[in-house]
Amino acid sequence: MERSVTLRQPQKLVFGNGCSEQVAEDLSCLGCSRVLIVTSEPIVPLVMPLVEQFKNKGIPANVWQAGDREPTIEMLEEGLETCRKVRADAVIGFGGGSVLDLAKLMAALCDSEQSIMDVLGIDKLNSRGVTLACLPTTAGTGSEVSPNAILFDSLDQLKKGVVSRHLVADAAYIDSLLTHTVPASVTAATGMDALVHCIEAYANRFAHSITDHYALEGIRLIAANLAIAYKNGLDAEAREKLSLGSMYGGLCLGPVNTGAVHALAYPLGGKYHIPHGVSNAVLLQHVMHFNLQAAPERYAGIAEALGAEKGRDDRETAQRGLALVRELSDQCGIPSKLSELNIPYEDLEAMAESAMTVTRLLKNNLREITYKDALAIYRSAWKNG
Repeated sequence: MERSVTLRQPQKLVFGNGCSEQVAEDLSCLGCSRVLIVTSEPIVPLVMPLVEQFKNKGIPANVWQAGDREPTIEMLEEGLETCRKVRADAVIGFGGGSVLDLAKLMAALCDSEQSIMDVLGIDKLNSRGVTLACLPTTAGTGSEVSPNAILFDSLDQLKKGVVSRHLVADAAYIDSLLTHTVPASVTAATGMDALVHCIEAYANRFAHSITDHYALEGIRLIAANLAIAYKNGLDAEAREKLSLGSMYGGLCLGPVNTGAVHALAYPLGGKYHIPHGVSNAVLLQHVMHFNLQAAPERYAGIAEALGAEKGRDDRETAQRGLALVRELSDQCGIPSKLSELNIPYEDLEAMAESAMTVTRLLKNNLREITYKDALAIYRSAWKNG
């Protein structure tokens, strides 16, 4: 008998080229009258047609630009000030995962008595009174369909998460046409992040047969199309399949979530500001190698979804999967070692201590990780690509 599992998804989930054109009509039908669009500077040209569509319906749509770096608590406070000033009754996240995470938290907190420090963690958010819609412009975080949002706490130099059913968007519009102009390096990093979501959902202490379907199909789609989209961002078929794979990974984040790869990646993004997907990609094969003995059959399934041929046994098949992970990173120009990211070797001990505080993710890992294990993984990733 399997454990019970709860899947929380947007009330409306639209997937397909051009579907972003439905947003203004849908929010107008919901009675929204003051819209705040959260985005970033490079995405503004994509946002302006939506602003015009709202204007044609007599609905003012303000645009607030978040910074181009990963979201911080200070950035959220600035956004909340804007949200309250315009008295928004709908917030639209239009951008990459960082933008979507900010938009979700802004929608939840703009009319709330709770502060961000009150809601860090799992199920601490009381409610959300503002309509929320999400339009991803990268195929990566899956934030548009997940109950998660991540912020950087500059005081602790660590990323921290908010997980709540109130962060699930009312509507998500996954239009892969919005991803066509994403730079190759961002395509690579966000694509690897999506791949890790799927891998860690399948190789997970709380894996479930329902999310297994999403995870394996996500792995297949991303593994087969990421390098193609990296080399040719205008390949419409590859972009669409990457968006679908990313969505599948996002659907796994609520009921299953991620594990040690993400936990160990957080200090890299927090202190050294390494892009999240790059951090995940550099650590992935090393965590997979560490976990393999705990569930060789699971990693064999991952390897086959990655495109590996079956070996003599599950362990050999799984090892072939590790090689394919490394090969995909190489094809997408991602560094193979922590040392290539200018991480000082003497900082690894502090990083391991920091990673061990991310218990909400470490508890999902198939194999228990101690401080010594985390340090050994970091050292392996620093020396060996």
